[in-house]
Amino acid sequence: MKPSYGWVVVGAGMLMTCIAMGSMLSLAVFLAPLAADTGWSRTGISTAATLNFLFMGAAAFLWGMLSDRFGTRIVVGLGSALLGAGLVGASRADTLIEFQLLFGAVVGIAAGSFYAPLMAAATGWLEERRNLAAALVSAGMGMGSMTVSPLAAWLTDAIGWRSAMLSLGCLALVLLLPAALLVRSPPGALGASATPTSAEPYPLSSGEAVMTPQFWAIALAHFACCAAHSGPIFHMVSYAALCGLPAMLAVSVFGVAGLAGLGGRIGLGLAGDRWGAKPVLVAGLLVQALAVGAYLFVSGLKEFYALSVIFGLAYGGVMPLYAVLVRDFFGPRIMGTLFGAVSMFASLGMALGPWAGGWVFDSYGSYAWLYFGSFGIGLAAVAIAQTFRPRDQLVLGHA
Repeated sequence: MKPSYGWVVVGAGMLMTCIAMGSMLSLAVFLAPLAADTGWSRTGISTAATLNFLFMGAAAFLWGMLSDRFGTRIVVGLGSALLGAGLVGASRADTLIEFQLLFGAVVGIAAGSFYAPLMAAATGWLEERRNLAAALVSAGMGMGSMTVSPLAAWLTDAIGWRSAMLSLGCLALVLLLPAALLVRSPPGALGASATPTSAEPYPLSSGEAVMTPQFWAIALAHFACCAAHSGPIFHMVSYAALCGLPAMLAVSVFGVAGLAGLGGRIGLGLAGDRWGAKPVLVAGLLVQALAVGAYLFVSGLKEFYALSVIFGLAYGGVMPLYAVLVRDFFGPRIMGTLFGAVSMFASLGMALGPWAGGWVFDSYGSYAWLYFGSFGIGLAAVAIAQTFRPRDQLVLGHA
């Protein structure tokens, strides 16, 4: 049997989400040297990360609709060009507001073009292996913190943060534009926005779908999940350094969490194939909440490494499961639009943590309240996820 072209799409998707999300999340590495060089507050710099997720969320919904109508390739191609331009522009910023707009708004809008459209394309190509396809594309995001963040740290030490950020922008253009040419929409995907018929297995339109309790359970659980882990992720390097770890070791803790997240995405994705996406999601969210709370009690390198493995497995592992729930309940025809909408809520959650962590540190000189609050929000995500009812349960309930 001829290998499915879907695996090429999955490979391109992994590379693109790795570079895009890794570049965006590299602000966590740039935070301390940027503040020291410019005199800008950590709250002000962290606001750029908050803008990242706000703009990424709003853009993800629009990019998802465009990919359903016009195809994935043109969407990720435009996003690649915009990402490189945003990073290059941010590296030249002279004022905080200029930096916030370029790194926060432009890079955020660009980053929103990758995840939802590529998830829809990969799962559409590989219908029989969609859990694995979703897990692998999502794994690219975990690889970003494992690869791009250490590269950003090394470049910053060698040539300064401005030249390092400029280099990341050039790297994004060189790698992502050719990768975008490899992406193809799955057969029959274009024109998916046409009005469905009642005979289809997934007859809901996108407007009808967003009014269902299932959509809101997925969207709000994803929001709370991301709100719980975004602050601890973004401020992990700063927190580890505050606990006495040298700069590169603090970055390595961040990298270990990213590596664990890579394994978690694949491992929990495969577990979802066996036991179902919902129970695996609930279990992963519970472990995530407990791990966030445990950061209040660690200080040594070995403790940070051990907890980062557990935290990374949990927060990384739950990420592809939301896409699987959307695909299984609403079908492939409107997945780009629906998962783009879910990703918008996730991005709003991600926007809270970086700003909250910066505000907590500037106000109290400690990150304790960040981890305590994130623990509570993580438990809320567990409760919300348990309200989701899979399609087969609804069918049985109406029989």
